[in-house]
Amino acid sequence: MTTLAATTLPGIRGPGLRRALARVQRRRTLRALALTLPLLVFLLLTFLVPIGALLKRAVENPEVANALPRTVVALAQWNRVDVPPPEAFAAVAADLGALPDRADAGALARRLNTEVAGARSLVMNTYRALPLQDTADADAVKARLIALDERWNETRYWQAIAKNGARWTGDYLLASVDLRRSAQGEIERMPPDQRVFGGILARTFGISAVVTLWCLVLAYPLAYWLTTLPARRANVLMILVLVPFWTSILVRVAAWIVLLQSAGLVNRALAGLGLIEQPLALLFNRTGVVIAMVHILLPFMILPLYSVMKTVPPTYLRAAVSLGSSPLAAFLRVYVPQTYPGIGAGALLVFILAIGYYVTPALLGGADDQMLSYYVAQYTNVNVNWGMAAALGTLLLAATLVLYAVYRRVVKSELSLG
Repeated sequence: MTTLAATTLPGIRGPGLRRALARVQRRRTLRALALTLPLLVFLLLTFLVPIGALLKRAVENPEVANALPRTVVALAQWNRVDVPPPEAFAAVAADLGALPDRADAGALARRLNTEVAGARSLVMNTYRALPLQDTADADAVKARLIALDERWNETRYWQAIAKNGARWTGDYLLASVDLRRSAQGEIERMPPDQRVFGGILARTFGISAVVTLWCLVLAYPLAYWLTTLPARRANVLMILVLVPFWTSILVRVAAWIVLLQSAGLVNRALAGLGLIEQPLALLFNRTGVVIAMVHILLPFMILPLYSVMKTVPPTYLRAAVSLGSSPLAAFLRVYVPQTYPGIGAGALLVFILAIGYYVTPALLGGADDQMLSYYVAQYTNVNVNWGMAAALGTLLLAATLVLYAVYRRVVKSELSLG
């Protein structure tokens, strides 16, 4: 290094040489940072910031705190069992009367209605009836509110207000795993008829696992065959493998609808061969979802397998056979273990992509085939419950991170054993 530096920087010796080398290194580092800075900014704005907003929205609960600040204070010492004191009635009348816009009342009503049915109409009816006359007397306000709507005398609506008075909450995240906070603030399981997301998550993982398994079964022999071909033919066939990447998912799903319908090409071909007498039900069920997802995700399994198999010398198999092993045993004991990194990478990639699928199950599946992403869209576009949608998205993100962590742990274990 000293000879190279002396050649590059003639006339510099000792401490001056070290300083010059340090300046050159700093310039290289700054140049590399300048080249990667646009990519880092792009990732920050399009990846990290949205994820941060998602995590924030999953625990944010501003509707009640913003709309009913006096009521939250009045209910701070309430035992959440008896009807609240008259001061709480006066506070809720004052808060609702001070709302600047009907949209604010609507947001409050929707939030409370997710906790207790009927809260939406209660809040909106009261909002439209305000302002009340003679509101100086809290007892008079209580009487007027109960006369306006008798549901104000029911504790469940007040419990919903008190429960959601904090600006930050874990209720959405708890609900995403079929848990909830009771009126007294204790964490408990949802009633049996309300436990839905556990089954949906299990269904999502089940469909993704089946799709991943089928992709592996179909991709492994194809990738192995490609590695045995001359480079020219393998490149041509690899282009055919990559064709699905160049076609829109909607177009591919529409094509599968044409192929799998009762009078589609698949059923007509099977009937023409005499294999079936009645058309098979291949659409709007789990079968159609799995077929379409396997077709779409198959290249993501082939590419990692192919890249790993190309590095395995074919002489290993010939050596094992020459030493007395049967071809099948040599393949299973010598070749397959060397492709485990490709199997792990492909399976992880396919599984992570599959658990986030929305379009394919929505168009090809039935009511019992929808995955978790469908309910994220439902809460976003139909129920307008961004907190619940963000919590379900956070659940998918957590599942992805856990899978990646497990994969890293397995890979490190294999490397250490190797």
